[in-house]
Amino acid sequence: MANKIKIGDSKVLESREALDGTMIRRRRVTSDGIRFTTYERIEMPELIVRKRSGNREVFDRDKLITSVRRSVGKFFQSDLEVEAVVEEAESRLRDISEDEVTSKQIGETILEVLSERNEVAYVRYASVFKEFTTLGEFEQVIREQRKKKDKAKE
Repeated sequence: MANKIKIGDSKVLESREALDGTMIRRRRVTSDGIRFTTYERIEMPELIVRKRSGNREVFDRDKLITSVRRSVGKFFQSDLEVEAVVEEAESRLRDISEDEVTSKQIGETILEVLSERNEVAYVRYASVFKEFTTLGEFEQVIREQRKKKDKAKE
């Protein structure tokens, strides 16, 4: 049976701010010597997602992480990389709008971030997001990515 740790019964050993300034990592120890880590994230105002159906729902970061993880397979070394993609996408979405974005904007923003980080993950996510049904659609996206890459080299 696992022991429940009470954060209030612990002392902070070390605190570090994340590089992007959105989170604080704290190393803690209980009176009986158990060490653990907590993460504190800055709470942002709720972002509303307007779905294709017209329905609205609160942005769910965990749902997006699951979606990206499922779509890109094992083309990232760790879950932290997937979370970094979602973190970057969420930041860009908040720059676009203070309160509401469309599900299409979310998908396109994830594609932008993946395009910069991992070409294969980009193609895999694009195939799910854009609902590819033919090989030609894969080929088109790959051609577009190659053009972008060639332009970036110039």
